[in-house]
Amino acid sequence: MKNISETSKGIIFLITSAFFFALMAVFVRLSGDISFIQKAFFRNAVAFLIALVGIMRDIQKNGKSAVAIPKGALIFLFLRAIAGSVGIFGNFYAVDRLVLSDAAILNKMAPFFAILFSLILMKEKIKPVPLIAIIVAFLGSILIVKPSFDFNQMLPTLAGFLGGVGAGFAYACVRKLGSLKCNGKTIILFFSAFSMLITIPYMIFNYNPMSLQQFLYLLGAGACAAGGQFTITAAYYHAPAREISIYDYSQIIFSTILGLVFFGQLPDYLSVIGYVIIISMAILNYIYNRKTSENH
Repeated sequence: MKNISETSKGIIFLITSAFFFALMAVFVRLSGDISFIQKAFFRNAVAFLIALVGIMRDIQKNGKSAVAIPKGALIFLFLRAIAGSVGIFGNFYAVDRLVLSDAAILNKMAPFFAILFSLILMKEKIKPVPLIAIIVAFLGSILIVKPSFDFNQMLPTLAGFLGGVGAGFAYACVRKLGSLKCNGKTIILFFSAFSMLITIPYMIFNYNPMSLQQFLYLLGAGACAAGGQFTITAAYYHAPAREISIYDYSQIIFSTILGLVFFGQLPDYLSVIGYVIIISMAILNYIYNRKTSENH
């Protein structure tokens, strides 16, 4: 990748990340009739072990100060862990019960909510164009959620939407932690450990015995989640979000293809219209951010 520009590297890493996260959802679904909480536990266990190894290496190289929690960061680590757990639980519940591309696009509401929550945590003002994009994207999500009086039918879409809200708040917390110079591996380790701990009571009393195949599928989900996390981090290391963030929506394409190949799923026409609206608003926000940055 020596002759490739930094922006192009960022795009390649981000599209790779989108594929990993789409494949993670396939493994989660293939693992079958296991509770979404148990699935989340194994997904976080893999991330925890990888982050732990990374932190131990950092301590060996630079001492304990490299991973120390900065002053004022602990509250945001807890908020990020709570919101991230809501995000994962909501997403996994939706992945088990919805068309994969529907679950993916509901999770991709997160960047819009990150803008809203950054207003609260970072005091970042929302300009008119991003605000319009958030409102229209929310309206587009209603076409996917399809509100009805049948709560059992609506629950998975509401869970997926709530997962997107949780992930958006988690992103805003990560931005805040970044401004406080908190080590990225510390953030992942804290979140993974917290998310695993809150599932332990459920695992003790409601553990579902798994076959070897199911266990391997969940390991695959954890490995893909870790791959997605590392490649998305690499993407934003090489290029700013305003230049590449739109490519994260390639996950919808991957999810649609994988959902069709593995499960014979096709989204209905209302969902497709919702996808177009949300992705269009993401493109509008992307173009606006690029123009704004160029003018400054």
